[in-house]
Amino acid sequence: MTTDFKDTRTAGDHAARKNRQKKEKYDVVVCGGGLAGFCAAVASARQGAKTCLVQDRPVFGGNSSSEVRVTPHGAAAFHVYAKETGIISELLIEERARNHETVFENGWTNSVWDMTLYDLAQRTENLTFYLNTSILDVRMSNERKIASVVGYVANAETELELEADVFVDCTGDAIVADRAGCEWRMGSEGREEFGEPHAPLEASGDVMGSSIHFKTKDLGYPVPFTAPDWAAKLDNPDFFYKQGRNPNDLRGGYWWIEIGVPWHTIYESEDIRHELTRYVLGIWEWIKNKDPLTKELAVNHAIDWIGQVPGKRESRRIMGQYLMTEHDPLNNTVFEDEIAYGGWFLDLHTPGGLLAPTSEHASSEGYDETSAYMVKSYCGPYGIPLRSTIAKDVDNLMMAGRNISVTHAALGTVRVMATTALVGQAVGTAAAIALRKGLVLADVPSQAIQEVKQTLLRDGCFLLNTTNEDELDLARSAQVTASSQAACHGAEVRADLQESGERGPQDDFLRQRKGQWMAISEGVLNQVSVCLSNWSDTPQIVEARIIPVDHIWDYRSEANPAIAAAELRIMPGKYQWIDWNVHLDETTGLKSGSYVRLDLLANPHIVWHCSDGIVPGQTCAYEMGEGKMRRDWNGPTRSFRVEPPQNAYRPEHVINGVTRPYRFTNLWRSDPRESLPQWLELRWEELQSIQQIEITFPGSLLWEYRGYAPLYRDPQCPKDYRIEAFVGGDWQQFLEVKENYQRHCRYTLEQPVQTAKLRVVIEATNGDPSAAIYEIRCYS
Repeated sequence: MTTDFKDTRTAGDHAARKNRQKKEKYDVVVCGGGLAGFCAAVASARQGAKTCLVQDRPVFGGNSSSEVRVTPHGAAAFHVYAKETGIISELLIEERARNHETVFENGWTNSVWDMTLYDLAQRTENLTFYLNTSILDVRMSNERKIASVVGYVANAETELELEADVFVDCTGDAIVADRAGCEWRMGSEGREEFGEPHAPLEASGDVMGSSIHFKTKDLGYPVPFTAPDWAAKLDNPDFFYKQGRNPNDLRGGYWWIEIGVPWHTIYESEDIRHELTRYVLGIWEWIKNKDPLTKELAVNHAIDWIGQVPGKRESRRIMGQYLMTEHDPLNNTVFEDEIAYGGWFLDLHTPGGLLAPTSEHASSEGYDETSAYMVKSYCGPYGIPLRSTIAKDVDNLMMAGRNISVTHAALGTVRVMATTALVGQAVGTAAAIALRKGLVLADVPSQAIQEVKQTLLRDGCFLLNTTNEDELDLARSAQVTASSQAACHGAEVRADLQESGERGPQDDFLRQRKGQWMAISEGVLNQVSVCLSNWSDTPQIVEARIIPVDHIWDYRSEANPAIAAAELRIMPGKYQWIDWNVHLDETTGLKSGSYVRLDLLANPHIVWHCSDGIVPGQTCAYEMGEGKMRRDWNGPTRSFRVEPPQNAYRPEHVINGVTRPYRFTNLWRSDPRESLPQWLELRWEELQSIQQIEITFPGSLLWEYRGYAPLYRDPQCPKDYRIEAFVGGDWQQFLEVKENYQRHCRYTLEQPVQTAKLRVVIEATNGDPSAAIYEIRCYS
């Protein structure tokens, strides 16, 4: 039977069809809603620019979303206290506090993350967004200026034209820049062009590939699996275990399920998706039914999810005012227009991925952290310049994400999502400031860079070479006192381990040089002690040195000449506190308000025990080779004692302009022996009119995102607190906060308060015995 359908549209329907073309005007249009684009749009809108965000997927987050499920990585993966802050920190803290799901490296991102992003977009004033909308075309007003972009809203039969003064290309593939006629690069530069150590000898079209992830579920009973006929056939264990493709987590993930070359990562993305799907099924078939090392472990596991949106690593890179090469991150180039930082290693995946002889270099070496490849690839934290985000060929175009102006080699570190989120916030901020000041984008790095950087700091970001110099911040002129302050005595060892004499789970032998940063506040250091075990039957000698360092990421083994050196004699035995009388002061090179590093040189018979907790701002590292150290995953703190104790957490740190440990601890922390509440007070010589108060609390800095548990609220972060002002001869409460877990908090009072004294009274934390604050700002 057949049925004839008639067109029953009325004249009104035909008229409505014309209305499916929409035209709108904004100050800033951001194309691409991954983390870079999302942070750019929110930052622009928060700075007062009328902003539109266009995303071609139904959710925000790009590769981090529940469609792709790549964990946001960044500097914190390799550097202690390097967690990215600002909008990305706000989002990740919120997600962990809301989400019941455990995070491992890849595969388990769920819709709680999607909704965290969506919720912020909905709550952001001046922000309009379109999801499921692909950019199809760019219309130019002249050869150097974009007039509008044209998009198509899927499932709505709507063509959308968006006009703006500034456009930001966060599409990953640089669709806007390409359509606007910008110069771009794609592929690998040859070594001769820039002399980059990671560049291939000859230039080529090789790029890093795309990945899809999968997730499994343990059902508690045997579950069979049969791969379809079209799945990849994998029978050689060497493909996995000798080529850097270790199926080490039955829950899923596996970034190394990656394919690019010989397919084009833009034009043949669908072919890549299909090939990746074939390989996911073939890999699970190997794990589940063939691999003698995993098949028994996988008996009860079943495939729960397979991604169908490839997570892309590389395609076009837009040429900007400055082209970053790998020399910049490796040498920590200092840029006058630094607006973000990175710290992931130079992670260049092997072209071809699964089709190549081996996987990504570090993986194929078994992630040997002391290999020659890892030594030359470890970098940062390093700065990123604003000029690399401003297109050189179009006057009103910026970019953020993996398409900024970098070489292929530099992209190996810049491309990770937590880093691109920082770049995105900076770009959105710079775009709004340019419009507010009537500047063309090309002039912002020379004419408005200080305002951009100071705005980023005020909005919770961190910059390596900039401190708070905001003339409007009233707190900078205040005297600061507190109810108490903690002193650093050192870091102790777990009592139960000392009693049992067994090594702790994080303890290892001194197979290479190890170092412990110590904050010096008093300009005097009479004695240091370390807790060591000599597992041999004979006395052992360990060389010890104390070396001044510039900051907590000063990884040079011989950063500066040692100001003390000794040979420590350790008798056979467990958990011995070894005292070293150093008698250092300013005449011997010890500087107050700085770090020194206590180094113990290699002796494979000796264990330098880790501490039983976190001592804020005191971190450790080990030597990886070629005079370079790196973060010690067994830390974050080695056992040590100092005499006299160092007052490393003074109240005045809250107005020193730095909001994390860096060149010093930069933290006020109350004495943990004194019960809460504890208070911190600002006092001025004259009355101040205060209406806005901004506070940066500790927490969520030490580890990267996946280091935090479900429903996590950082114990160091104050939970319940109030703000009081001294008015009319008495303390009056003007603000009360309950159940806080965010790091960066901004409050606007209904009416300005006229006062010469202001207090923050912390009544409870999320678990830590000490109240603590990194920064307070006050504005009229």
